[in-house]
Amino acid sequence: MSTIRAALTLCVLALTAAPAAADLTGFIGTATSPSSRPVRGAAFGIGLLIVGFEFEFADVSEDVPTGAPALRTGMGNVLLQTPVPIMGIQPYFTSGGGVYRERLGSDTETNIGMNNGGGVKIKVAGPLRVRLDYRVFTLRGSPRASPVHRLYAGANLAF
Repeated sequence: MSTIRAALTLCVLALTAAPAAADLTGFIGTATSPSSRPVRGAAFGIGLLIVGFEFEFADVSEDVPTGAPALRTGMGNVLLQTPVPIMGIQPYFTSGGGVYRERLGSDTETNIGMNNGGGVKIKVAGPLRVRLDYRVFTLRGSPRASPVHRLYAGANLAF
């Protein structure tokens, strides 16, 4: 009897579960540590009501005169977000980790890093949203700069 109850419960949950939503973001911004440099990147995310998962790649430009290294990151993140936009705005907090490569001239450092931050997704029209995001990256190993602060704006397409 308990097997039948379990099967019926699974069927009801499967039929009433909210569908997963995905989004794609292309962004530009600035990394401010140790000096201000341009950053560009892309992110792909999947949201399950309040919890979401995101994978992103970002590239920060090198600034040799100020001694600010180039930084490439590949991160996987967990997002906590409101289940629906509030007046067209969906705030979120994020935390995650991944790998980075820092380069200044011929010197490189490759290791793992973590990031924490948050932002908002602002509905523009249909599936198009503007995304504003702030992150703090803590880099392991021997990076020239850690933490690294990043601020960006991006075009976000929900599907």
